[in-house]
Amino acid sequence: MKKLLFITALSLAIIPLHLTPQASAADTKNGAKVFGSYCAGCHRHGGNIVNPEKTLKKEALEKSGKASAEAIKRQVTNGAGAMPAFKTSLSDKQIEDVVAYVLEQAEKGW
Repeated sequence: MKKLLFITALSLAIIPLHLTPQASAADTKNGAKVFGSYCAGCHRHGGNIVNPEKTLKKEALEKSGKASAEAIKRQVTNGAGAMPAFKTSLSDKQIEDVVAYVLEQAEKGW
């Protein structure tokens, strides 16, 4: 009886974990829209009109140490060099979406 009670209690404790919605994943379709509105002016097709060596292509991101989501998020949020900060222009979700889009496109070769 104790074993049955234990198994029932454990099952009731585990079931809600499976029913809890997962944190929303980044939306690359929205990221593409954000990119088109805020980033494409300087980074069309993953390029860079200000500094042609600092593109969003995978190799350039790796060379500059910005091939991770955290590094790109920091760059978009705070800006650097000629790139402005977007922390007041974009929501955290929009930044996450554009980061996911940039990484996805870098993997695809833009």
